[in-house]
Amino acid sequence: MLYSGGWIVTCDDAGTEHEDGWVLVEDGFIAAVGEGTEPEADSREELSGAVVTPGLVNTHHHLYQTLTRARAQQADLFAWLRELYPVWAKIDAEAEYAAARTGLAELALSGCTTVFDHHYVFPRGQDGLVEAEVQAARELGVRIVASRGSMDLGASDGGLPPDELVEELDAVLADTERLVGELHEPGPDARVQIAVAPCSPFSVTRRLMQESAALARRLELPLHTHLAETMEEGAYCMELYGCTPVEYLTDLGWLGRDVWCAHCVHLSVDDIADFAASGTGVAHCPTSNLRLGAGVAPVRDFLDEGVRVGLGVDGSASNERSDLFLEVKQTLLVARGRGGPGAMTAREALRLGTRGGAEVLGRDDIGSLEPGKCADLAIWRTDGLELAGADDPVAGLILSAPHRVDRLVVGGADVVRGGALVRGDEEEIAREQRAQARRFSS
Repeated sequence: MLYSGGWIVTCDDAGTEHEDGWVLVEDGFIAAVGEGTEPEADSREELSGAVVTPGLVNTHHHLYQTLTRARAQQADLFAWLRELYPVWAKIDAEAEYAAARTGLAELALSGCTTVFDHHYVFPRGQDGLVEAEVQAARELGVRIVASRGSMDLGASDGGLPPDELVEELDAVLADTERLVGELHEPGPDARVQIAVAPCSPFSVTRRLMQESAALARRLELPLHTHLAETMEEGAYCMELYGCTPVEYLTDLGWLGRDVWCAHCVHLSVDDIADFAASGTGVAHCPTSNLRLGAGVAPVRDFLDEGVRVGLGVDGSASNERSDLFLEVKQTLLVARGRGGPGAMTAREALRLGTRGGAEVLGRDDIGSLEPGKCADLAIWRTDGLELAGADDPVAGLILSAPHRVDRLVVGGADVVRGGALVRGDEEEIAREQRAQARRFSS
């Protein structure tokens, strides 16, 4: 298949763009990218001036939270969690499947081809939760990195989650290894992968953090957790462990290129240097951080120091919308809000949502449009009202976001076409999700 006649934004190291270019796809991979004389192909799609970017890569989400949107509307993080943990204790595989289909469909329609989901709520007696979201991803056609998260530090022991949501350490580790054996796909073009992801320093014991890291490294899996999202978390860690959140991770041996942390709003200059030196990545979630009043992460400082940064929508109970292209715009705006209009360009923000996310997830097969990479493409129309008069369609696209992608291709196969899901019925997905969400109403 040859996609021809579009503005191709490759997000390669050189920042190459082809204003009237083409992308050749063969057997699910990109065979060539360029402009001018077109190569031979079995079939050809005319792009009519559309902007083509790599598929977006989401580095932090909680898909189950689509069931509980617009709750605790003026709460900070800890109050928000205390209100919602008892509600989330009702989750089962049926609800998880409906929630995941909703969040994944939203993400696909926003141009996202790869989704990391941080699932850490496992009520006693419930199983099949991770399998349910993997099933939803397979049906819709997107890639998923699903985490087997965990919490084992309940309220009675000084943690934040209620005791009915904490698990035994050995059970967590055994279930993680089981999921890896049943679901994880190594190597390039993987559609399903598993990550190890204890929830946070205020909901997980020191031993589970250490054992999770040992398991992940034995199985060569990535590690993820929440970190330094609020000022209260810093105070909590100091009271509980006698150190800052980053000092705590350092002591646990958690910093490294196989680790990325969500939020990192409140990192010091020394913390940022430690992240850069160790290769630890960051999932930047600007909308969620603003919604909960947590602050704004110093993304420009991260990038200047060489920290790997990707973008995340975070859960739909603290964002309310699974739209990753909107996060690209939000990243641009919050960086400029901290550092002025020169703090970030539109193309830098786009790179964080594509190549940056791939690097954070440790994937070198996605995130850019280059020969040998997976054929994951997002195709954006430029003939709408919001882009009329935009001299630079790439910057115009980002500055006028959000948008519904016109076409989304994952591994050479259409997932969205003409702005509609190819492998799912949007109305049916929303209807089933609403039915499940009613079970969680107060």
